[in-house]
Amino acid sequence: MSSPGVVVRSAARADVKPLAAVLARAFYDDPPLIWLLPDQATRLSRVTRIFAAIIGIESLPHGGVDLACDGGEILGGAIWLPPGCWRPGLREQIRALPRHAQALRAALLGRAARLDRAMAQAHPQEPHWYLKAVGVDPAWQGRDVGGLLLRSRLKHCDQDGLPAYLEASKPDSVPLYEHFGFRRTADLSVPEGAPVITAMWRASGPSRAD
Repeated sequence: MSSPGVVVRSAARADVKPLAAVLARAFYDDPPLIWLLPDQATRLSRVTRIFAAIIGIESLPHGGVDLACDGGEILGGAIWLPPGCWRPGLREQIRALPRHAQALRAALLGRAARLDRAMAQAHPQEPHWYLKAVGVDPAWQGRDVGGLLLRSRLKHCDQDGLPAYLEASKPDSVPLYEHFGFRRTADLSVPEGAPVITAMWRASGPSRAD
């Protein structure tokens, strides 16, 4: 169970760096990131830079970045993108590209681009909220912090009558998302050697996030 003092709030500009660090620790053993960044010695710092760009440049301006806090400590976060905004705009892509290039060694940029294309090709066109990432600091995992983050945004989805979409990057996370009303739609056609990524869709409905 989570601590009674844990609350979910919207992220601010000052939260970008600490939230990026938390999500990097949460995703350190994420199969797609291991495939992209096999060097254990540098993976954490590189993933931290990737999340800083995703949060600060590509996501925060859209108002869908949530974080779970206990006092001043960030325990976890969720990066949601609203309908019509799941793909960064041209200006955002130009600003974020150098940071992604620094985090992903030049030899791996092509691999990342192929994976990104596979995810984009499977992405639904119907208006929806897109859960780009949700993660909890390893020290706080197993205490329903992730559940708090999911319920908070899914409640708004249901109130607004909007579906939600995500890609599950770990097979054992699929049942967790199914618990919150998501249903698997397909395994993505990922590049050769990449791990399985499962597309999941959640139709909107009253009180489904409870």
